[in-house]
Amino acid sequence: MELKVKDITVYYDKIRAIGDISLEVSEGEIVSMIGANGAGKTTTLRAISGLNPPASGEIWLDDTRIDRMKPPQIVKLGISQVKEGRGLFPNMTVMENLLMGAYLRRDKNEVLSDLEEIYEHYPVLKERSKQAAGSLSGGEQQMLAIARALMAKPRLLLMDEPSTGLSPKLVGELGEVVKNLNQRGISILLVEQNSVLALSLSHRAYVIETGGIVLEGKSAELLNNDQIRAAYLGR
Repeated sequence: MELKVKDITVYYDKIRAIGDISLEVSEGEIVSMIGANGAGKTTTLRAISGLNPPASGEIWLDDTRIDRMKPPQIVKLGISQVKEGRGLFPNMTVMENLLMGAYLRRDKNEVLSDLEEIYEHYPVLKERSKQAAGSLSGGEQQMLAIARALMAKPRLLLMDEPSTGLSPKLVGELGEVVKNLNQRGISILLVEQNSVLALSLSHRAYVIETGGIVLEGKSAELLNNDQIRAAYLGR
């Protein structure tokens, strides 16, 4: 699996949200994007998943160009997104939300097998399977949002601000979940306001400011970069 984003520009109406963004995610990588609110991180993810197609530039998954595809086609190719704010169906049960993640799949027996695997990894979701998603705690809702995205069987998982609203303890648990997903063979593009968390989890990172990439490199090196430490890490 290799994702290549090449010089994409996205507009909201006539306002340019991002310009000439280029990035890559290779097989087995966790890659993070850090930057201030409004810098263009979420817009970049939405462009990759087909929700806000770029006005120019190209997006490739392996040998397939995807920037002209609809979101369902992109999901079928193996890209799934955990949206900012979770985006659950609050009045539907936990199980119904999970099955919505597999909506495009036709392999019903495999879907049920994957559902049981999700329950093994996240037993609290099995305990809450008949409970309305909106009644879960914040941490449980985030777990459900991730699990729902996994039900699409992604090769690449886009994660948008997964730590928002979580306690420090749950942020730590989230970090373990992300590492575990990667160890299971899923590549991850992580957008995260918590820059320390993002750089601690990822192999490489991109810094985005006012709609453009201003810096990129190995995450461990960026953690020790004086400019990054002052601007994003509060050190």
